[in-house]
Amino acid sequence: MIDTVLGNLREFWLVYSLLALYTVMLAHHAWTGKRETKGLTDYYVGGRNMGGWVIGLSFFATYASTNSFVGFSGQTYDWGVPWMLFVPASVALSLFAWLIIAPRLRSFTRAMDSLTIPDFIGFRFDSTPARVFAALILIAASFFYMTAVFKGIGNLLEVFLEIPYKLSIVIVFFVVMLYTMIGGFISVVKTDSVQGVVMIMAAILLFTGTVNAAGGLNAIFEVRSQAGGEALFTWGGGVAIPVLLGTMFAALIKFAVEPRQLARFFALQGDKAIRTGMLVSTITFGFVFSLLIPIGLYARRIFPDGLGDTDLVIPNLLSQVFGQGTAAFLLVAMVAAAMSSLDSVLLVLASTAERDIVSVIKPGRSEKDQMFWTKGWVALFAFITMLISLNPPGGIVTLTAFSGSLYGACFFPAIVFGLHWQRGSGSAVITSFGTGIVTLLTWDFIPGSEVVHEVFPAMLLSTVAYAGISLVTRDSASNTVVTLMKNSSHSLRNQAPE
Repeated sequence: MIDTVLGNLREFWLVYSLLALYTVMLAHHAWTGKRETKGLTDYYVGGRNMGGWVIGLSFFATYASTNSFVGFSGQTYDWGVPWMLFVPASVALSLFAWLIIAPRLRSFTRAMDSLTIPDFIGFRFDSTPARVFAALILIAASFFYMTAVFKGIGNLLEVFLEIPYKLSIVIVFFVVMLYTMIGGFISVVKTDSVQGVVMIMAAILLFTGTVNAAGGLNAIFEVRSQAGGEALFTWGGGVAIPVLLGTMFAALIKFAVEPRQLARFFALQGDKAIRTGMLVSTITFGFVFSLLIPIGLYARRIFPDGLGDTDLVIPNLLSQVFGQGTAAFLLVAMVAAAMSSLDSVLLVLASTAERDIVSVIKPGRSEKDQMFWTKGWVALFAFITMLISLNPPGGIVTLTAFSGSLYGACFFPAIVFGLHWQRGSGSAVITSFGTGIVTLLTWDFIPGSEVVHEVFPAMLLSTVAYAGISLVTRDSASNTVVTLMKNSSHSLRNQAPE
C-alpha cells in the first residue's frame, strides 16, 4: 500500500505540487476573507461593495465548473455540431441576466436589506410561506447541481491521477468545505477571480492540444467518414432537437434564475460595476465556450471506437494526449473550476438555510449566532453532497440540466416579473412554484411529451399561473417596491451605453 502511494506521488509529482500551491492560495483567500468579514452582509454578499471586474470573472467562474470543462465540452462527442449552439446561447443569456436582472435586483435587494433570493421573494411579495418554499426549492436543486460537479472532479482525479473515485470525492469535500466555511463570500469571489483567469488559459491549452492531436482544425470534417460520424453533422442525428434545445436552455437559464449566480448582483457596488461586469463575463463566456464546445468532435478523431460515457472524454484526453506538464496544469485548472462552483453553491445553501428557514422559525437571534450556524450549514451540506456523489443518480449534463429546469420553472416568474411588473402576490408565487414542479415531474408521462423538453412547458405554465393569480389577488407591492420600480426604470434609461 505504501509503495503504491509513493509510486503515485513520484509519477504525478508535478500535479501534486501544483495542487499544493493551489491549496495554499485557497488558504490565503480564506484567511483574508475571514479578516475582512465583519458581519453577515460581508459573509453573505461581500458588503455590497465589489467591483465589476472581480464580479464579472466570478460570475463566469461560478458557472464554468467541471460541468463545462468535462460535461459540456464532451457532449459534442455524441451530439455533434448542433450542440455548438451552446456558444451563442450562452452569450445571449448572459446579456439577458446582466441587462434585465442585475440592475434592478441590486437596487431592490439593497433597499430591502435582502441577502438571499428567498428573502428577496419573501420581502418583495410580503409572504413568509413563499420565502420558505423558495428556500426549500433552492436547497433541493442545489444538491443536484453540486452532485454533478463532484462527479466531474471525481472522474478527473480517478482517470488522471489513479485516485479511487470515492476517495477523490472525500478529498474534495474536505478542501471546499473548509475554505468556504472560513472565508465566506469575500474569500469565494477572490478565489473565483483567480480561477477565472486560470480557466481561460486552460480552455486555450485544451483546445489547441486536442486539435493538434486530432490532426489540425480541418480534422473535424474527417469525422464524417467515421462510423456514425455523418449523424453528428445532421440536425437531429446525434440527439433529438427538442432534447438538445431543452438541455441547453435548462443549463443556461441559470444565468438569470440560479441563486449562486444572482448573489453576484447583490454584491455590485454601482451602475459602473454592472456595465463592467456584463462585458467581462459575457465576452469570457463567448470566448471560452467557443474553445470548449467543439472539443468533443475533435476527440472523435482521437477516440473513434467510443468511450461509452461522454463525461470521460476530457479525463481520457488529459491522460493519453497531453504531456505531463500541460496535463498537470489543465487538471489543476479543472479542479479550480469545480471549486469555484462548489464554494458558491455551498455558501448560498448555507445562508438560505440559516436566514430563510431557521431564522424564520427562530427570529431575533444575534448576528454572531447566525454566523456560527451558517458555517455549520456549510459543513453539513458539503457532507450530504459528498454522500450522494459516492453513487450519483445520473450523468453530469443530465444532473445540471435538471437543476436548471427546476430553477427556471420555479424562479423565472418570481424574479423577472417581480422586478419588472408591479402586480404580484405571495399566492401567485406559490402557485407558480407548484405548477413548475408538478409539470417537470409529470411531463414524461404525457403522450407525445418527447417532442418538447420539460423545461419549456414547465416555465410557460408556471409563468401563466403566476400572471393569472396575480391579476385576481391583492397586489402585494409595498410603497417601497413601487418607488423602486419607478426609480429603476429611470436608472435603466440613463445607463444606456454612451
